[in-house]
Amino acid sequence: MTIDRIPQLLEDIRLLDQERFELVQVLREIILALGPSVSEEVKYGGILFSVGKPFCGIFSYAKHVSLEFGAGASLEDSFGVLEGTGKLRRHIKLSSARDIVAKHVRDYLLLAFSAASEP
Repeated sequence: MTIDRIPQLLEDIRLLDQERFELVQVLREIILALGPSVSEEVKYGGILFSVGKPFCGIFSYAKHVSLEFGAGASLEDSFGVLEGTGKLRRHIKLSSARDIVAKHVRDYLLLAFSAASEP
């Protein structure tokens, strides 16, 4: 039997910073609403989301929440908000729930979800 570590991670985030906890929860809701096949698991200190293969992760840091894309370098960055210069990974730093709209998070999530859903 596997232990669901997500509630414990969320509680740890909530105890450290209520605003970051709420931001993580809003992001989780958006990601899980992308489709019934989206799964989540705790890995690398954050929550990774998969649809057959991983497509994003949420990581809570001291002053921000990072939405990470393992194959972010291949995403079209129409709004110029993706950060990072590595071969594959890109991320979006979020400081408040307002950043979700301001940084077009849904658009990037849809791109990453679609790319991971392709056979």
